[in-house]
Amino acid sequence: MAVYRVCVTTGAYLGAGTLDNISVTLVGMYGESPKQLLDRVGRDFAPGSVQKYKVRCSAELGELLLLRLHKERYAYFRKDSWYCSHICVTAPDGAPFHFPCYQWIEGFCTVELRPGTARTICQDSLPLLLDHRKRELQARQECYRWKVYAPGFPGIVDVSTFEQMESDKKFTLTRTTTRANQDDSSGNRYLPGFPMKIDIPSLLHMEPNIRYSATKTTSLIFNAIPASLGMKLRGLLDRKGSWKKLDDMRNIFWCHKTFTSEYVTEHWCEDSFFGYQYLNGVNPVMLHCLSSLPSKLPVTNDMVAPLLGPGTCLQTELERGNLFLADYWILAEAPVHCLNGRQQYVAAPLCLLWLNPQGALMPLAIQLSQTPGPDSPIFLPTDSDWDWLLAKTWVRNSEFLVHENNTHFLCTHLLCEAFAMATLRQLPLCHPVYKLLLPHTRYTLQVNTIARATLLNPEGLVDQVTSIGRQGLLYLMSTGLAHFTYTNFCFPDSLRARGVLAIPNYHYRDDGLKIWAAIESFVSEIVGYYYPSDASVQQDSELQAWVGEIFAWAFLSRESSGFPCQLRTPQELLKFLTSIIFNCSAQHAAVNSGQHDFGAWMPNAPSSMRQPPPQTKGTTTLKSYLETLPEVNITCNNLLLFWLVSQEPKDQRPLGTYPDEHFTEEAPRRSIAAFQSRLAQISQDIRERNKGLALPYAYLDPPLIENSVSI
Repeated sequence: MAVYRVCVTTGAYLGAGTLDNISVTLVGMYGESPKQLLDRVGRDFAPGSVQKYKVRCSAELGELLLLRLHKERYAYFRKDSWYCSHICVTAPDGAPFHFPCYQWIEGFCTVELRPGTARTICQDSLPLLLDHRKRELQARQECYRWKVYAPGFPGIVDVSTFEQMESDKKFTLTRTTTRANQDDSSGNRYLPGFPMKIDIPSLLHMEPNIRYSATKTTSLIFNAIPASLGMKLRGLLDRKGSWKKLDDMRNIFWCHKTFTSEYVTEHWCEDSFFGYQYLNGVNPVMLHCLSSLPSKLPVTNDMVAPLLGPGTCLQTELERGNLFLADYWILAEAPVHCLNGRQQYVAAPLCLLWLNPQGALMPLAIQLSQTPGPDSPIFLPTDSDWDWLLAKTWVRNSEFLVHENNTHFLCTHLLCEAFAMATLRQLPLCHPVYKLLLPHTRYTLQVNTIARATLLNPEGLVDQVTSIGRQGLLYLMSTGLAHFTYTNFCFPDSLRARGVLAIPNYHYRDDGLKIWAAIESFVSEIVGYYYPSDASVQQDSELQAWVGEIFAWAFLSRESSGFPCQLRTPQELLKFLTSIIFNCSAQHAAVNSGQHDFGAWMPNAPSSMRQPPPQTKGTTTLKSYLETLPEVNITCNNLLLFWLVSQEPKDQRPLGTYPDEHFTEEAPRRSIAAFQSRLAQISQDIRERNKGLALPYAYLDPPLIENSVSI
């Protein structure tokens, strides 16, 4: 008689326990155990419990290959969900076998788990294990199906699959589900706090392992309600018409001010702060160093001589690498929209900036269209204060549109959704790349589903607050993706291509490079451990299917994008994985977390403009300026969104935090510890640096970076 000791850990989450019967079957090289009910006196699987059992076999089973978990009805109790964290089995000879689970198991079903040792398909030769990989991926591909949201868009998850599976009770079939950590399996029924109440029944029946936890859902609601209620009580959400004076905007968020939002309110109209935001604002990716002036921006020496001062000129500054351009060409043909029954307007500006001898980035000239001419004057800092301020505000409106639609939603949310989908569909749980990427996909499918149901839908928030509306959003994102390249995606390559490696006080760049290096070092150790040769990469059919699906669905098989459609070496895999993790975590934090800080003062980030771009100088007044800015209700609805998305709800997992032990081998565990130590040092350096800054830059402080796109 051989006795195996089984230790079962239930997640310490709300609703994680079960009253159902749980049985196990151990499958080894030499046979399998009888199915045995796990039953002790009292409740076995309460939240947070760790229970020990014995499984007796007539003979030793050899190396354990699989553990089958059977969840079956107990008496007449209604079926429930169980969150199983992990199971440890100790063989008769004392050898431990760890079976990570970390998933919700719903209904009555059987789930097969493999030991935690990560293995590529090349390392499996047993028909039993190869068949298990195949069945697992087939089940996931049935569950997670691609859908085309709009022409030219990355593929998205088809949530109708979950609704159908719910109605058909398909979750009662034998499954190997995906893993994600949650506090319970319940979903939002609506998203309070938004300007409109949209009922999303159980969040569109999202599969439980990708759905928001109860903690995250609750904190999201409680972040939104106070702000929206305060605006509602003061009538701001329903008040149409222009602002009477600029100072009235200070009271929109009287109880939700931050140090940065107050700093922006005080310094927003200063040229130095206008330039600063290109480096450390929420869209720090627009600048390109110039070697020559583009013909479409005919700035002359005479125009800027008073600003450059004696001893230099445009050509000299070009040769020194001190002139930069922010080009909003993508807005030139963007559709426009009506708000409150009034036509809105869009510009496609060109903004020339100069790095002055003091190391400050200063705007030199602004042209509000892509076509120079008498009707498109070049605005200068030497123009009247109101003319110059209006020109800068038009640029800030263009910044808002490009940032929200492309830098933020397209390049982090939508692309990271495609990465998550391909990972779920093409890599089994035992695959090392699945284990590596899983924490960086947490809640991404959920948050994007919410966004499509509340922001991007017809008559959603995008239609309610932006000058381009939903049709403009579709245009910007499809055009943006058509021009997006692998160089844009890889952080160091992008900085190098834009020529911005030497600009001083570029904290986004400096902190980002440190984090990139930490991620790269960590991923290098993981890739080196599991992929020792070029052949090990090339022969991994699951890995090749994964990268091929990303190429097809995220980048629409566009070869000119430069994204890989196959991987040939460990170095190529390292770069691709590092880029994915960086964009799912650090890049999203950089372009998301400061939205309230930099947008709470509306003139710094107007979502729409009510008058056309000026075609002559000398006509702008305070009155015409206020009549160009968004109306009161448009402003408040947009700022409410800024507040909500800038407040990371509870149930956070900061970058490098991996409480679920998907890797069980010693080598990757050491790599994780080294990664965490390196991130801690980066955080210490950032906080020390920030002590000397008038405006601290903390968006890339590792403890403030979420592992994944989850808000």
